[in-house]
Amino acid sequence: MKVGKRTVIVPTGGVEPNGPWLGLGKHNYVLQSNCAAIARSLGNALCAPIVKFVPEGDYKTKSGHMASPRTITMREDTFRAILEDVARSLQAHGFENIIFIGDSGGNQEGQKAVAEKLNAEWTGKTVVAHIPQYYDYPGTAKHFADEGLINDGKSDEMHDDPIISLNMFNTDPNTIRYEQRVKAGKASINGVDLSNRAKSAELAKKIVDYRTSVAVDAIKKAIAGKGKNTE
Repeated sequence: MKVGKRTVIVPTGGVEPNGPWLGLGKHNYVLQSNCAAIARSLGNALCAPIVKFVPEGDYKTKSGHMASPRTITMREDTFRAILEDVARSLQAHGFENIIFIGDSGGNQEGQKAVAEKLNAEWTGKTVVAHIPQYYDYPGTAKHFADEGLINDGKSDEMHDDPIISLNMFNTDPNTIRYEQRVKAGKASINGVDLSNRAKSAELAKKIVDYRTSVAVDAIKKAIAGKGKNTE
């Protein structure tokens, strides 16, 4: 705080099934790389601990990802209460900008609602911003396809894709069981070959860099707008 780090990023992930290769906490692994990269790029920011459990469906009706074993869900009101308590704790310690980024679809509405509630209460004294631009896997996939770097083919129906696999690879290749896949001749997803380790590492870094640039631009605009975010 004394050296000017007055912005804090609150990342939210999730635990859900993703075929035979990816670790269950794929969104949490992604955020280990991305939140740190975003904070470094902003220069005046820190990362709060990842909120690892998020809404994934109803455990009574087994809706959403709860239809699959190994998913851990959270009720929407519980998730929002946790976000609010985290934000209030950080605000009490003097942070001036509190940023929500969520790596999963079920996280977005709760982040938006809590940000709006706290901004209305704090009236610009502390800014809370939900950054929907961060969660744009289709946009990221299109960018890399347009660049001719990653051409995602027909889905393997594993709730997995090259972008998220490579993003996880950047954090730790073990999270996508990389060595086991190479050995088994299964180091591909949706027709994209990941078996060249050096090429995969290069692409993985480019994915983190791209998602970082998108998020940083949106965060700066949201802070300037006192929490208002124009998608």
